[in-house]
Amino acid sequence: MDSTQLLKGVLDAAVLAVVQHDDGYGYDIVRRLREAGLGEVGDASVYGTLRRLYSQGSLSSYVVPSDGGPHRKYYAINAQGRDQLAAQRESWLSFAAAMTSLLETPATPALRTIGDAR
Repeated sequence: MDSTQLLKGVLDAAVLAVVQHDDGYGYDIVRRLREAGLGEVGDASVYGTLRRLYSQGSLSSYVVPSDGGPHRKYYAINAQGRDQLAAQRESWLSFAAAMTSLLETPATPALRTIGDAR
């Protein structure tokens, strides 16, 4: 299965989940997503998601000066982002339960012949 398509649908929730306990800058968030098992996540996708979530008001940001390079823009979840994450968590758990139910190995069905009543 192509997990990149699945990832597109849940990247907002994944990014919000990563910053819910610890603020982070772009590449740090990418690294944490990959360490969590989302190895195929692309840098550009995460940066685009961060910009979109910030524009929507789900993240706030601040800049931290760096002695050895460019300043880093950190992202932090805010109240709206926490509400969004809670709603996405609820949706995901419901969706995952439905998919698990569908994908579990069913018992071998009894063979029927054409014309048998169900």
